[in-house]
Amino acid sequence: MKSYRVFLRFILIATLLSKGGSTVQAQSGDQILDGIGETGMIARYVFDGNLKDWSRNNLHATAGRDVTFINDKRFGKVLSLSGEKNDFIQIPADALTDMESLSISGWVYLRSEKKGQVFFDFGKDVHKHFFAAPFGTNLQDGFQSLITAGKNNQKGAVSPALLLNKWVYLTIVVDIPAKKMMTYVDAVLVGESQQIPRELTEVFGSSGDKNKLYIGKSLLTGSPTLDGLLYDFRIYRVPLSKNQLTGIYTNSQRGVSNRSVNVTKVEDNLPEFPLTQTQLYNAYLVAVPDVQVETALGDLPRLPSYIKGIYKEEMVGPKVRVLWPSPNDNSTVLEAGRYTITGRVPGTNLQPKAIVTVKGGNKTTAPRLKLAAFDLSQVSLQADAQNQETKFIENRNKFIKTLAATDPNSFLYMFRDAFGKPQPEGAKPLGVWDSQDTKLRGHATGHYLTAIAQAYASAGYDKTLQANFAEKMTYMVNTLYELAQLSGKPQQAGAVAVADPTAVPYAPGKSTYDSDLSHEGIRTDYWNWGLGYISAYPPDQFIMLEKGAKYGGQKTQVWAPYYTLHKILAGLIDIYEVSGNEKALQVATGMADWVHARLSQLPKETLIQVWNTYIAGEFGGMNETMAHLYRITNKDHYLKTAQLFDNIDMFFGNAQHTHGLAKNVDTFRGLHANQHIPQIVGSIELYQVSNLPEYYRVADNFWYKAVNDYMYSIGGVAGARNPANAEVFTAEPATLYVNGFSEGGQNETCATYNMLKLTSNLFLFDQRAEYMDYYERGLYNHILASVAENTPANTYHVPLRPGAIKQFGNPNMTGFTCCNGTAIESSTKLQNSIYFKSKDDQALYVNLFIPSTLEWTERGVSVEQKTSFPKQDESELIIKGNGKFDLHVRVPSWATKGFYVTINGKDQKVQVTPGSYLKLSRNWKNGDRIMLKMPFQFHLDPVMDQQNIASLFYGPILLAAQEPEARKDWRKVTLDAKDISKSISGDLQNLAFKIDGIDFKPFYDTYGRHSVYLDVTLK
Repeated sequence: MKSYRVFLRFILIATLLSKGGSTVQAQSGDQILDGIGETGMIARYVFDGNLKDWSRNNLHATAGRDVTFINDKRFGKVLSLSGEKNDFIQIPADALTDMESLSISGWVYLRSEKKGQVFFDFGKDVHKHFFAAPFGTNLQDGFQSLITAGKNNQKGAVSPALLLNKWVYLTIVVDIPAKKMMTYVDAVLVGESQQIPRELTEVFGSSGDKNKLYIGKSLLTGSPTLDGLLYDFRIYRVPLSKNQLTGIYTNSQRGVSNRSVNVTKVEDNLPEFPLTQTQLYNAYLVAVPDVQVETALGDLPRLPSYIKGIYKEEMVGPKVRVLWPSPNDNSTVLEAGRYTITGRVPGTNLQPKAIVTVKGGNKTTAPRLKLAAFDLSQVSLQADAQNQETKFIENRNKFIKTLAATDPNSFLYMFRDAFGKPQPEGAKPLGVWDSQDTKLRGHATGHYLTAIAQAYASAGYDKTLQANFAEKMTYMVNTLYELAQLSGKPQQAGAVAVADPTAVPYAPGKSTYDSDLSHEGIRTDYWNWGLGYISAYPPDQFIMLEKGAKYGGQKTQVWAPYYTLHKILAGLIDIYEVSGNEKALQVATGMADWVHARLSQLPKETLIQVWNTYIAGEFGGMNETMAHLYRITNKDHYLKTAQLFDNIDMFFGNAQHTHGLAKNVDTFRGLHANQHIPQIVGSIELYQVSNLPEYYRVADNFWYKAVNDYMYSIGGVAGARNPANAEVFTAEPATLYVNGFSEGGQNETCATYNMLKLTSNLFLFDQRAEYMDYYERGLYNHILASVAENTPANTYHVPLRPGAIKQFGNPNMTGFTCCNGTAIESSTKLQNSIYFKSKDDQALYVNLFIPSTLEWTERGVSVEQKTSFPKQDESELIIKGNGKFDLHVRVPSWATKGFYVTINGKDQKVQVTPGSYLKLSRNWKNGDRIMLKMPFQFHLDPVMDQQNIASLFYGPILLAAQEPEARKDWRKVTLDAKDISKSISGDLQNLAFKIDGIDFKPFYDTYGRHSVYLDVTLK
């Protein structure tokens, strides 16, 4: 056998148990995750009769020849490989791209001691691959695990050979940040090394590179194939800890069962700090005054997260973060009177108090809608003051140009498939979550409908592009309309059909509803589906959900049917609103009627249970869409349908509406973030059309809690490692360090997309500057930062642990996850919240400092904003046209060094407060120029429960340390306590800085390894 030269390191992973533990809302569903978050799993093959991937990634395996399954006394049906040349399993190449670390495990029963046979061999060729040989190679006896990154690497980890004719559980862990690698047999460490490649990309390449991923076959020509049995083969993108793999080993012997998921407290390796050690500015803190708070009877008080503190040594410190208890109900405020709440300041013995007065009487009313958004066509992005393309234009162009080149038939493929209709010549299906067997297929089509509508509205600068999107919209709508018209109607005159949505029968030849979407198993009897039905799969998933089906990959399970439907309906409505296409509205209302018919017959108890079901009951913003349809059509049953999507437990606590978010109780801790944020967006839309103030309070209370108690520095709000899922809110509020910073990445990008949508909607009712401060944070530091450097590939999760790296996907828009879907929406509407107007057109709000032109057609006025912000700390507004109106300009909360205004070169004596709006009232003349200057300064944004772990900002811009390699520990920096800028050098104009020789630059311009959070000491 050819000599292998490898570069390896194997060591044990040091783990720390997650510090925190609290009551977490259990969410049911068969996810076969063994307490490891779903985002950590790449693929799982149970091999109990098929080669399907049980994870949501649909990386189904294929066989080198006919698959053989045999019955085994221990596991039942298992996969048998004969050792013959073409008897092996292959995994799709997409399984191993852009990974931080890697763990592979599975049960194997060996029937031959042949050297060179492999458990698996993954890689590009014999010089760059990763394999495990149970009996070694011709050059090395024993169980050998090797990862090679070039011709000159030859070291490996070796342990005693495995036993024949015995089931053993193998695990191989590659931990890149720890620079370690380990091999385990039956969860016992048997081999380790400390010589591995610096990055897995050295072995597997980056996104788009194709690897050969074999189970039972070697990449080396002439090597024998595996002679043995296989069961439960798994691939993870995270380095499994000893206790995690012990749990997998133990659980895998019991088989798969339905149980609560993602509630395990995860072990972790984050450094621990003494709870009594004062950090950052708290070390100079003398006192924090008590506060007086009033609340209405039944409503938990809204306590200030930040209080102005008293510092020693004439220190001018920031407001002090106070952590308050967070009750699970409102029992403390059910009677009028006064009571005291004691808070704490992390790392100190200070215990500020909130004296709460509970007042009886009438509830306060919610604010009415005061502002309106401009159409996307009224605001255009411009080059900056130096005539350079901004990041906004760069990202917009990447997405719009790629969207223009897409084939609509790819986005219609699964719709035609569901209805049994032929595909146009050359049509190719999408992949990932829109592939044949995926129960979420069609979701990308909804995003696509919205994106091409927004691109059409935004592309006035290029009439050819605009015509392209107009054609795409027409084609998409016409096809969907034709399919929807088939539902519930006879194939030919006199044939049988089922028009009633509540009477959909089983598929022909079946005795139950199922979610089988395979070529062989999918039903296409659309005449039985009820009038108006449209989706990329038959109606079974909706019906199964009503009957209690859970989330999962089996035929008896579903994957968020209403989530997919929301995307489709929202996209159709968006096309209707930008183009007036009546067919788009007809398709949307037809399916909305179908939904109303089914849901209106369900008891409230059933609806409560369904909407609380993990992932399966995720309905996106169906409440928003139904309320929107009511606003368009004024048909009452759409409003009633919207209210059927109330998440009653989260909104109101229970069916009696005794607490919940409407009464300021945090009912979303531990829940899946992006399952619930769109529901909150729907509640503000419901308030707009119903005028029921409890809907407003649900949205307003949620926003305040999410931003103050769950937000990371980039603006994202999800990323728990307790519960064990990077897509959920932490187990308890204000515990990001104790329970957050999920291994492998957190901050789901589409959750921030929805948070920004909620934020701008709330601002239309209440013009609090904190809304747009947050919007600016999330827009610059997450949405802009989520896009790849040279393509529209974008992030799913943005990792924020030390030395992390962003992983980008879907560069050609051929295979979408949820975040790939919202990305095509975000980057075709980047101008949407720069300006708002009052409903009576008497006032204009300037919210963001982005070079742009506003055409305020209702007033015959245009406003040009010229700036190079954020590379420049000023912006000029040029008025074209005449008229008297109020100009409200945001004074950002970070503008603590002043905010200066000149009009036509003359200084204005204005009183400003950071975190407010400045009102300029004037009879504006054509050519008036308003110059706004807001000096930037450096400031820290600490983690609320671990103050020394902080992010560094320059004005609104998050600065990331540019790391040379992966790391496990937080980067330590020491800054001047009285003026941190003295410790930072660099080029202000280009936002390029250095601290202790390490480069820092904006996170939105960071594409390599980075540290967003630092371990900061002040001196």
